Formats: sequence, structure tokens, C-alpha cells
Amino acid sequence: MDTKRASFGALLLVIVLWLADPLQAKSMTVTATAYNSVVAQTDSTPHIGACNKPIESKRNIIAVSRDLFEMGLNCGTKVKVHGVGEFVVLDRMHDRWERRIDIHMGKKLGKAVAWGERKVRISW
Repeated sequence: MDTKRASFGALLLVIVLWLADPLQAKSMTVTATAYNSVVAQTDSTPHIGACNKPIESKRNIIAVSRDLFEMGLNCGTKVKVHGVGEFVVLDRMHDRWERRIDIHMGKKLGKAVAWGERKVRISW
């Protein structure tokens, strides 16, 4: 009987912690690409994102497609990219993309090319 109670208590704790984690509130699979802070990939101000915040290579930053932006992935939203890490939304992608994130890789062009295009699960 005590073993069943302990197991049930542990299960309850896991559920409570999962519900308390804001990064687990919503989840979906998206296409993930990578980009760099260079004029050829952005605009004439590659170090300023669409959220009017500096894009620094020291931070984990993503740009999101506009449909995700409308789903609540707004400027400053923390996003967990499963298997990769935690990021903050500071940029938006061109409106031709849907269900897509773009991971900022500073000026490391080779790193972005090596990343390529992948399917990832995100939570926010």
C-alpha cells in the first residue's frame, strides 16, 4: 500500500511541476533553420531585430514566422527548442514562411550552413 501511495505521490509531483513550467504550456513541431547577423541575410541593420532589440551573439535568439508570432510567440517570449536549448524571440521572419523558426548563429556562417534545415519540437 505504501509503495502505491509513494508512486501516486511522485506522479502527482511530476504533473504539478509540468503544469507549473511555463515552457510546457504550448508545444508544436516546426522547421528550424539558422541565420547570421550579416546584411546579406537580414537588412542594413543586421544587429537590430524586428523587436527593436539588439541581436547579440552571446544570447540564444530566434526569429519566428509571422503565424507563430500571432500564436503567442511574441517579442521576448522564452522558447524551449527540445534537444537544443532555451531561446528568446527577438526577431520575425519574412511572411512567406510558416511554422518556422530561425536560430541566430552570430557571424558564424559555417555553423549556420552546417545546421541546415531540421524539424524540431518547441514549447513556450
